[in-house]
Amino acid sequence: MHDSNCLFCKIIAGQIPSRKVYEDEEIFAFHDIHPWAPVHFLMVPKLHIPSMAQVQPEHIGLLGRMMALAPRLALEQGCNPYPEGGFRMVVNTGLEGGQEIHHLHLHVMGGPRPWFKKG
Repeated sequence: MHDSNCLFCKIIAGQIPSRKVYEDEEIFAFHDIHPWAPVHFLMVPKLHIPSMAQVQPEHIGLLGRMMALAPRLALEQGCNPYPEGGFRMVVNTGLEGGQEIHHLHLHVMGGPRPWFKKG
């Protein structure tokens, strides 16, 4: 399923340029245009699912693949290895949850934080 009015569907289709991180038959990952961290990319299913609120049992495999792929992509994009390094994954859901684009997407953020002091 594809939504012709969806920004992320247009990015997946190549109608809007992006800095691609990864692509396979089900998943597209690209750099966020307004990064919150030194490493910040989005992982989206190619299937148009508006939000986590619309996830169904048939999406379990897809979401599992996204979660399993995120650590590898985070390292490839410059996040330092666990446990000293790491990354954060965020899924905003609905307006009150901070979701701006209504196509399910996983933010992956990390990288060096020069202001962070280890205890």
